[in-house]
Amino acid sequence: MAIVLGPNRYGKAETRLVRVHRDGETHGLVDFNVSAALSGDLTATHLTGDNSGVLPTDTMKNTVYAFARKHGVGEPEAFALLLARHFVATQPQVHGAKVSIESFAWDRLGPHSFRRRGDHTRTTVVTVTEEATQVVSGVTGLVLLNSTDSEFHGFVQDEFTTLPPATDRILATAVDARWRHRDDGGDSADWAKSFEGALEALVGAFVGTYSYSLQQTLYAMGSRLLEARPEVAEVRLALPNRHHYLADLSPFGLDNPNEVFIAGDRPYGLIEGSVTRDDAPPATAGWWL
Repeated sequence: MAIVLGPNRYGKAETRLVRVHRDGETHGLVDFNVSAALSGDLTATHLTGDNSGVLPTDTMKNTVYAFARKHGVGEPEAFALLLARHFVATQPQVHGAKVSIESFAWDRLGPHSFRRRGDHTRTTVVTVTEEATQVVSGVTGLVLLNSTDSEFHGFVQDEFTTLPPATDRILATAVDARWRHRDDGGDSADWAKSFEGALEALVGAFVGTYSYSLQQTLYAMGSRLLEARPEVAEVRLALPNRHHYLADLSPFGLDNPNEVFIAGDRPYGLIEGSVTRDDAPPATAGWWL
């Protein structure tokens, strides 16, 4: 039996970057959390400790800040593409670069005053190899709730089932969604418009779907996004079911006409799935879900 080195990569995780664009009296603010990982001809450092082919992770961190000054910072997809292509182009031993960015939004309060928005986090994962480029956009922590128009019944029941059928329930979730673009968008890519359109489609489908299961809602959300955004090839979603239980007020002589609930924490149901086009180009790198 031989022991061999398997797939591997290394990089710098969670480089916090804040870029202020001082264009006159009105400033712009970009807030990123950047992670970069490189793969390629790295056998020597693993087997013998020969670091001649290792770009220090500290250098990766420095590149993030230097590029922010040199090139500016706009949409996370564009910045991730810039970084990933740089690492592959300038390091002959590097055959692939994966750059992940969390983007934190800030609402403007004045020419140079901001308040951080907390309703969701925008995500980006760009993978560049010598052969292909893949761009995945997404959103996480998007908490949505419908106070009605949701049922759940007709499910399998066995000797351990205690869940009663529901014909009018709260449906709540914290959306974790990723969508893979058909290509890198080229120089004319409007990443901001694409993201806002995808987010609007996800939310619109959640609001507008009379739900008999969270699985049905997942498919509706993924389908709506693909219908709205032709540049997207595939959508993957994870929807935790944030359960709300009707509080029993009978010990206090009170009724509860579906108005007072206990918000459950854990355990929770977790619904995961993908929605794709039948002509979608295949993924060129592994991605979430």
